[in-house]
Amino acid sequence: MKGTIVNTTKNLPRLAAVIAVSLLALTGCAPESSPTDSSPRPAGDAVTIEDAWVKSAEEGMSAGFGTLVNSGDADVTVVSVTSEASNMLELHETVENEAGEMVMREKDGGFVIPAGGDLALEPGANHIMMMGLTGPLTAGSDVTFTLTFSDDSTYEFSAPVKDYSGANENYEGGEEQDGMEQ
Repeated sequence: MKGTIVNTTKNLPRLAAVIAVSLLALTGCAPESSPTDSSPRPAGDAVTIEDAWVKSAEEGMSAGFGTLVNSGDADVTVVSVTSEASNMLELHETVENEAGEMVMREKDGGFVIPAGGDLALEPGANHIMMMGLTGPLTAGSDVTFTLTFSDDSTYEFSAPVKDYSGANENYEGGEEQDGMEQ
């Protein structure tokens, strides 16, 4: 009986070593995880813009257009936009008012870009409204914008200025200027 206890005691360190090596081997087979794996991708890293452009204007108002593309797995919301080219920018939609006229107004809640999808910014539809231009927007120049998303991330892009005579919508409560009302 005494010999059995001695043999078990002698084998205990060997058994512990085998268990430790086995656990290490199993741990090495587990997929690696990092804190970013469970965190959603910032909206500013998931969004790009295609075919961006800005309507030329001498003064007053203008607008920015293009297609916002969301390559992420979750919907993202643009909540604001800034640019040195304008003192006041708003995310606008164009809707029919009670009189049946198409009017521009600020989009409540911002622009939602669906997961894996896109959102068109077009004359006569959703667009970036630029009011109080800081200088003329001449064809061939560029305007830089910074979009801010609901997760506080940002995305900066530049858009060329082009001559365009369409998009003659009314702005709720304002007077027409350069093909747009203010």
